[in-house]
Amino acid sequence: MPKILLRAASVLLLTPLLAPTAAHADPPAPVPVTVPVTVNARAGLAVVPETGIGANHAIWDTTLGAGDTADLLKDAGVQLVRYPGGSYSDIYHWETHTAPGGYVAPNTDFDTFMAGARRTGAVPMITANYGTGTAEEAAGWVEYANVTKGYGVKYWEIGNENYGNGRYGTPWEADNRADKSPAEYARQVVAYADAMKAVDPTIKIGAVLTTPGEWPDAITASGDAGPWNQVVLTNAAAKIDFVILHWYPGATNRTDRIADMLQLAKEQVARYTGRSDIGIAMTEFNTGSSANGATTQPGAVAAADSYAQLLAGGVFSVDWWNVHNGIGAVSQVAGHTDYGDFGLLSSAGCTSDGTVCEPAFNTPFAPYFALQMMSRFVRPGDQFVKATTGDPSVVAHAARRPNGDLAVMLLNTSHDTAHTVSLGYQGFTPSAAAPTGWLHTNGATALSTTPSTTLAPLSMTTFVVKTASNPAGLPGRPGQPVVSAVTGTTATVTWPAATAGSRPISKYEVHNQAGGQLGETPGTTLNLTNLVPNTRYVVNVITRDAGGGTSRPSVALTFTTGNPAPGGCKVTFTDASNWGNGYVGSLDITNLGDPIDGWTLTFTWPRTWQTLGSGWNGTWTQTGQTVTVTNADFNKTVATGATINIGYVGNYSGPNIYPTGFKLNGRVCG
Repeated sequence: MPKILLRAASVLLLTPLLAPTAAHADPPAPVPVTVPVTVNARAGLAVVPETGIGANHAIWDTTLGAGDTADLLKDAGVQLVRYPGGSYSDIYHWETHTAPGGYVAPNTDFDTFMAGARRTGAVPMITANYGTGTAEEAAGWVEYANVTKGYGVKYWEIGNENYGNGRYGTPWEADNRADKSPAEYARQVVAYADAMKAVDPTIKIGAVLTTPGEWPDAITASGDAGPWNQVVLTNAAAKIDFVILHWYPGATNRTDRIADMLQLAKEQVARYTGRSDIGIAMTEFNTGSSANGATTQPGAVAAADSYAQLLAGGVFSVDWWNVHNGIGAVSQVAGHTDYGDFGLLSSAGCTSDGTVCEPAFNTPFAPYFALQMMSRFVRPGDQFVKATTGDPSVVAHAARRPNGDLAVMLLNTSHDTAHTVSLGYQGFTPSAAAPTGWLHTNGATALSTTPSTTLAPLSMTTFVVKTASNPAGLPGRPGQPVVSAVTGTTATVTWPAATAGSRPISKYEVHNQAGGQLGETPGTTLNLTNLVPNTRYVVNVITRDAGGGTSRPSVALTFTTGNPAPGGCKVTFTDASNWGNGYVGSLDITNLGDPIDGWTLTFTWPRTWQTLGSGWNGTWTQTGQTVTVTNADFNKTVATGATINIGYVGNYSGPNIYPTGFKLNGRVCG
């Protein structure tokens, strides 16, 4: 269920101490500073999928298959629709069209849903009933959908939020099985996959994961071999095609968490399955609340930013919750009435006392226009590229079209300040033609086609910039690179070969998105050296031909180097226990040098949402993001080769990146 989000706007009030006199004129108004926006077309991210922009339908919505609803979703650019609706999926029986314990509206059966999906032009995603269903029931649904009716439904989830079955606390998700462990869920995923693929081997099976940084991620329940994700991925690795995340950001929109959330999810999938071909789908997502723009422009701006980040990070579908949801807590946000409704379209409901009613049925709320802007900004086959800005209140995303043109989406997150931007490019030369695009401002009821480089407060703007040239015969981009043998200072990057253009391929170049080329080779493997320990690298591979022509960049590869080789000291870190927003960190410090008489250990929290709770076996303090611990009397002296143990409680409110880069008396430890 969506969580409440809160966003505060700050207002600066200036009160003069003395009235101005004729001899003292008011100072001139400050000249607004132009915000630079830089697009690096050589810093490639993910390629835009066919199913990126999605939305949820639910069986309590009588209009889920209606023509006017389908047409509105089509105009928003919705490419995937999910059915039968959140937690109802685990009580819904498709053949009888019943959901014991829940409400099933008329005109919401599977065939009606499919008719609406086809009118929208969207791919369907179906959530099979895990909580009160069986593998045989799910296989029957596949047979009806793809054999009897020929619908060709490709994507099938096994359950909804099945970690919410009570294994980690109060349950909200139905689960009739006596064994509610992640191991049992994994066993059932295997059984479901076998039964469903026996009917149609072309379908894709998705398994439910906890979202990194969101409860109950990282918690190990009694009797389990590890947290939910570890157990599910380890035991169902051979049978799944994609994994499922849900994200309701909480107290703030927290779009700064997305990159770490995705990176941790990818690392978990790679670690526990040993596979690189498993996709990620965000099948439930929403940024709003009555306090922070569920139906108004702050929620829309955050939605556009989140969709772009998630798709640029390689998620193949991001599905808004919900098409119609219903009125919630009513408030005033950014000068407009916010209805606390998590839907894209108005349900025309009223508050319980009848004092406030939503606008006419199917009126688009502001987040609808975020999806519409996204569908104009990126199209399937485009490739996201890196974009940066000189002001944190201005967010930029960019993508390269197959024809060479560049699309740039600019979001002004400020509630009350307009910003003028200047666009600059790396690896791209714009033509002299004027850019075209779209604009949506606070309170607007449609996109306009008059974009401006002066960004109004709480606005979404997309420019399409024509390329000066797009020469034929250039080589193709390399395939998705992978990394292996990562140490503190080295790594091996390998990629599938590119297709040659009109000239032979002469070499491949590996570029660091933080700047600089890391190396080149005529082959498809490069050993990187002289890397910085404890550093996250984002790299691309580019093909260069015999005439100097270059390809588009590969999809990005992200990896993090480890600690340096042990020198005078070594620190071994262990997550001793975790409860979803905090953990016990245990540190074994080994002295590999001369005897120590008095010591200080320091490290830095990787993220601002991590803090020190308490510590033991030393005196612990935190200043900014730096943690310092000094010896206790009983462990002041550490002989050569000796090991001492200290520990702490670390708190976090987002993806938990463990600290590295420990220094003992100023020396970096291995």
